[in-house]
Amino acid sequence: MKQPPNLVFCMCDELRFCEVGCYGHPTIRTPHIDRLAQGGVKFEVGLSNTPVCMPARSVVLSGQYARTCCGMTTNAGFPGGAKFSDAGFPQWPTAERRHLPDPTLAELLQKAGYHTAAIGKWHIEAWPDKIGFDHYLIPAHHHAHSAQWFCEDGGPVFSPPGYSVDYEAQRIGQFFKAQANADRPFFLYYNISPPHMPLADAPPKYTGMYRREEVVIRANVDLQTPLANQTDQFLTYLWDYRHYRDKLPYAMKLPDERFDLIDLTRLYMGLVSWVDDTVGAMLHSLEEAGLAENTIVVFCSDHGDNLGSWGWMGKGQWRDESARVPMIVRGPGVSSGVRSRQVASLIDWAPTFLDLAGAATPPHMKGQSLLPVIRGNRTTLDRNYAFIEAPAQGIAVRTPDRVVGLPWDGGDAATLNRPIRSEPSECFNLADDPFSLHNLAPDAMNDADRKLVELILDFDRTTPWKRN
Repeated sequence: MKQPPNLVFCMCDELRFCEVGCYGHPTIRTPHIDRLAQGGVKFEVGLSNTPVCMPARSVVLSGQYARTCCGMTTNAGFPGGAKFSDAGFPQWPTAERRHLPDPTLAELLQKAGYHTAAIGKWHIEAWPDKIGFDHYLIPAHHHAHSAQWFCEDGGPVFSPPGYSVDYEAQRIGQFFKAQANADRPFFLYYNISPPHMPLADAPPKYTGMYRREEVVIRANVDLQTPLANQTDQFLTYLWDYRHYRDKLPYAMKLPDERFDLIDLTRLYMGLVSWVDDTVGAMLHSLEEAGLAENTIVVFCSDHGDNLGSWGWMGKGQWRDESARVPMIVRGPGVSSGVRSRQVASLIDWAPTFLDLAGAATPPHMKGQSLLPVIRGNRTTLDRNYAFIEAPAQGIAVRTPDRVVGLPWDGGDAATLNRPIRSEPSECFNLADDPFSLHNLAPDAMNDADRKLVELILDFDRTTPWKRN
């Protein structure tokens, strides 16, 4: 009997869809990601169901919506409910398993005979071995690309020399070599931290890669109006916790008094190319180990980044800059060179991987298998939309061309059983208005838009929040 394929889920952090060559950026250099798309299926609309780090990752591994698997839609779901902005974010996971109580993707693949491994950024409440990983190598939760701390399989914490991204890439190569003659398939959950901040903590090759003239500013960005708390926001992007928590002297001053959003985006682009080179190293290591012909590789991001759109920075919204991400799959049996109109989201990959492994998808997983699409048996599925739980806005449904959103009705982003209003606050026709400049809600909405509102209300009624 032929062995099921190896499975690699490679996810970077905070990469928005429009900052990749194969998604239309005219100047950014992402040749490895572009080649991955040329040889596989590229989902034109790939979505984060909850565009924030921890809940997005919880969605991937649980196959459930964030409200169900962890009861939160923000990073505040970590132990103690500490807010990231309060610098109370914990460095390491907890020994408890309050979140992801149902069998995870990793646990189900273990049961199906897979060796499971997690390498790179974690941002899940429990340690990897608590939720189904045989092996893990994860950094501390606070973001740092140099002088980062790691823990491997519960051993002592250590800090390797050089950049953490490059160290992880080396360990990926070692992992593939060790699997070359294994008698069972593997599932690798590989997380690359860039282009998430700190943008200034990166090799000079990437921080100096792009000129201001190569930056593409979105049409919904107003460069003439300063952002709220602009200097502090820029410094957080440059140095992350070394600015807002440790207040290190070099992290308290901008590199130049003229430093602006164009400069910040230029650095972001450099880190995107760092991600691309890292993806290239992964693919090379896979081929070198002789594993490429029987390995499915998915590349995506946990969420995007507004980078000044509508005066917003960061993520947490249902609009495309925040929630829409690159989403590409390549491997044996996958169609080649396909630009799919099927809306795909993070919650769909657990059932897709279980399908590939020949394992059943349990009822608690709420995504849909994309296998018929990636194998070319169907162009689109019956359900060609996805839900987005946006902590800064509410709940939206995204189709190939439209997004409709209902706002939260009180509470804050860490509130359990957070209610929504029944009247939409936003509706955009993204086919004609790709920068979400002309809000159709509520008066200019058509009957099809109103049906999308009903989909959201039904989702809210039937999708439970995690029990305490």
